[in-house]
Parts: sequence; structure tokens; C-alpha cells
Amino acid sequence: MAPQAEELRLRIERFFKMSGFRLAYLSYIGKWAFLGFIVGVVGGVAAIIFQAMLILLETFFWEKFALLTGEKLATLLLPAFGGLVSGVIVYKVAPEAEGHGTDAVIRAIHRRWSKIRARVPLVKVIASSAVIASGGSAGKEGPIAQVAAGAASILGEKLGLRVCDRRVFVAAGIAAGIGAIFKAPFGASLFAIEVLYKRDYEVEAFVPSIIASVVGYSIYCSVYGWTPVLSFPGNIFIPPIEFIFVAILGLLSGFLAVIYVKIFYGMRDYVFNRIKVSPCIRPMIGGLLVGVIGLYIPHVMGAKYNVLNMIINGAYTSTIFLFSLMIFKLLATCFTVSSGGSGGIFMPSLFIGASFGALMGILFHMLLPGTVKFPIVYALIGMAALFAGAGKVPLTSIVMVTELTGGYSLLVPTTLASAISYVVSGPMTIYEAQIIERER
Repeated sequence: MAPQAEELRLRIERFFKMSGFRLAYLSYIGKWAFLGFIVGVVGGVAAIIFQAMLILLETFFWEKFALLTGEKLATLLLPAFGGLVSGVIVYKVAPEAEGHGTDAVIRAIHRRWSKIRARVPLVKVIASSAVIASGGSAGKEGPIAQVAAGAASILGEKLGLRVCDRRVFVAAGIAAGIGAIFKAPFGASLFAIEVLYKRDYEVEAFVPSIIASVVGYSIYCSVYGWTPVLSFPGNIFIPPIEFIFVAILGLLSGFLAVIYVKIFYGMRDYVFNRIKVSPCIRPMIGGLLVGVIGLYIPHVMGAKYNVLNMIINGAYTSTIFLFSLMIFKLLATCFTVSSGGSGGIFMPSLFIGASFGALMGILFHMLLPGTVKFPIVYALIGMAALFAGAGKVPLTSIVMVTELTGGYSLLVPTTLASAISYVVSGPMTIYEAQIIERER
């Protein structure tokens, strides 16, 4: 009986050990399912409010104001006005809300125990809405990331979360906001864990980020519809023989990413920061320069998804025009955000990458028309490749671009080009606050 009793005792001991593990695991899942749901609701509602404010201000600026002043004068002056509003509000109330937002969140996570001041989300919504709606070349990613992450930080403090948990909670806030406003929940959850590092991931935040982004996406789409942000003709496949051109595009996109980042921060450090005026005024100067560009090529103003849609669907076939779109969108984005204007750089980066990809696709087709039969696919590949290099987020770029466009048939070439661009661009990144990897 003694051996049987001992065996029974060991079985009971193993059962309780396994049960303890399961209970701990279930407790972890339950905790983050609840917290992920909460921050997802916050992110979804924040995205709805932000989008509503953008629509309201765009209507006022471009229908009411432009009617009074005339379209040309409005094109010239409105970006400057939006920059002035942004500059005054940001630098007088919450200076950390300047620029593209995502970088400020990364900095808060790494250096400020994931604490974001309560005033930041409101300031960011107002300032970014003024910049984007008035025609500034900026996107929605940075603002909504900072708004949702800021709300998560405030809520996390109210709930008494530990620093390590608040870090995860804030990352989930990023995913919730971006997953909602771009209607790309999986890409947003990857972005939240990938953007913090150049060569690493915040793995603990993955499950909470997925839950938060799906909830935020569902809430936002219940108001603004479920149609993807961009459209792309589906089921276009390219044969492996074209992968050499895909690799070339990835290589060149990596070089372009380095140039883009250097111009972006060079303009901030050596142009705008050296202008002897108050920081409040610099975004207005940047906006005025955007207005000048807009008089000649208005396609690069604002967060115009319709123009990006036309690029990836092959509406523009002139190589000169596509080159102009790429150059002037890059300059307009730098004028807007490098000057201190409030807005994101994700969508402008996709625009630049799409223009470059479309341009290269047409050149490849002209070189070998029998081999490169669908040059428009290179626009989509270029979108992902450029941002993979510039933002150091290759997985995000691959998944987000396919989610945004529905171009799942191009997943393999997009992956190849993004990987090459990421490697070629080296340590250069548009997100200055990124660190190389987690502390071990």
C-alpha cells in the first residue's frame, strides 16, 4: 500500500501544481481581456471624436472659409492658420504634443514610466485637427496614438496599475486608436509592440493590444462603416521572375528611407529651430510653405486618401508627375511636422512610398514590358517598403498595408521588399525615441 499511497500523493500534488498554473494563467488572461476591452473602448471613442472633429473643421475651412476668400487664397493661407493654431495651443499648454505624437508616446514609455499628462490628449486632438483639416501634410496615426495612449496612461494611474502593467496598457492604447482610425486591427497591434524598438518587440503587450485594437476597430467601424481605408484590385499575383525587381525596389526604398529621415530631422534642426522666432510661430511658417506647394500641386495637402487610392490603382501614369508627388509630399510633410506642427507621419510615408513604387513600376514596365505586366503592384509594395525602413517596423508595414488595401495576394513580394528596405536603411529611424532592444 505504501507505494500506491505515494503514487496517489504525487498525482494529487501534480494536479494542484497544474491547477495553480492554470488559475494563474486564467487570471492573467481575464485581467488583460478586461483591461484590453476597456482601453479598446477608450481608443475607439477617441478615434470617433477625432474623425468627427476633422470632418467638421474640413467642412468649415474648405467650404465656408474658402467660399469667402477664394480657393487659391484659402490654399495659401489655411495651412499657415492651422499651423498657428497648433503652435499656440501646443507650446502654451502641452509642448510634448508637438510633432508626430508617436515619438512622444515611445519616449513616455521608455523614460517617463508610461506617464502622459492629462492635458495632452485634448491638446493633441485640437492641434492635429487644425493642422490636418487646414491642409497640412500630416496623418492621423501620430495624433490618435498619443490621444489613446494618453487616455490609457491616465486610466492606468486611476486604476493603480503597476509601472510594468501601465506600460502594457499604454501600448494597448496605441493599438486601439490606430486599429480604429485605420480599420486595421492586426497591423495596429503589431505596430504597438514593434514601434518601441528598432530590433525587438514588446511581447507582453501583444495579446492586450489585439483585444484593444479589435474592440476599438469594432466601435469605430460601427459609426464610420467597415469599408477598408484604401482599395486595391484583388487577386493580382506577380511571378517569381519579377522578384528581382521587387528586390531592387526594396533596396532603393531603403536608401530613400534614409534620405527621408535625414531631410525630416535636418529641416527641424538646421532650418526651423534656427529661425529666430517663438516656437509657436514656426508651424505657421511651415504651413505657409505647404500652402505655396499646394498652389501648384494640391494633391500633397492634408491626409488625402483619395489621391493615395488613385496612385495605387494606376490612375497616374506620368513618371514626371509621380516623381513630383513623391518629392513635394516629402517636402510638405517635413514643412508641416518638422516645424513643430501636430500630425502623424505614417500616411504621408505611405504616400511617398506609393508614389516612388508606382514610378519604379512604370520604369520596370518600360524596360521589360513582357515581364512586368502589372506595374501598379509596385505602388503597394513601395508603400510597405519605405515605411519598413523609415519606421523600423517591417512586420507592421507588411500587415498594415495589406489590411489597409486588401492586397493579400502581394504578401510575399511585400515581405521581401520590406525586409530588404529594413536592412538597407540601417539604424536610421523616423522615431527618434526608439531604442535598439529591451533590457535583458
